Amino acid sequence: MVGRMNNSTNPQLAPPGAGLPAIELWVARLMFARTRRRGNREAFVAKFQQERAAIRALVDSCPETQRGEQVLIMRLRGLEDSSRNWSVWMTLDHLRIIHIGLIRVIHALTHGKVPPGKASTAAVKPGTMVTASVEAEYERSCDGVLAAITEAADLKTELRFEHPWFGPLDAFGWAAMAGTHMSIHRAQIQSILLGLSR
Repeated sequence: MVGRMNNSTNPQLAPPGAGLPAIELWVARLMFARTRRRGNREAFVAKFQQERAAIRALVDSCPETQRGEQVLIMRLRGLEDSSRNWSVWMTLDHLRIIHIGLIRVIHALTHGKVPPGKASTAAVKPGTMVTASVEAEYERSCDGVLAAITEAADLKTELRFEHPWFGPLDAFGWAAMAGTHMSIHRAQIQSILLGLSR
């Protein structure tokens, strides 16, 4: 069951960064390893573009007056519990934040550097006061991800940067993450819209 669960404005959710249930994380690691093993740059770009188009269509189908309304949904596979009370705009803002990180990591690794700091799922949650301006910012971040992936000379870098769920990844692994991550949040937006329609 998806969509709106209740009208609670302060639902009791797990803290940001709590992660996924152990069995789900294990399966996610296996599936993502297969994505990396079978994929290539062109496939990653195509997946990202497909999900971007799907998200744009979903957002366009939602009245702008409802895009900032938070909806509590059932937890989806690959989604932390703390992320299930977002609005459409909050979801786009999260994607924007992730994309900025992806661009930074891919650019650094493909230029022989390890980015400073540590990746954290808790650090990439959106605020609640997101406005319509996030839509253009999100689209710019999508353009940046595509440029980072397509312009890199070689994504299979010796250097790696650790993902909190999937361990150390080269630039190829981070590029594989782009479309996979988008698909999770495209499903989230679908659930939000279903909740808004009830």
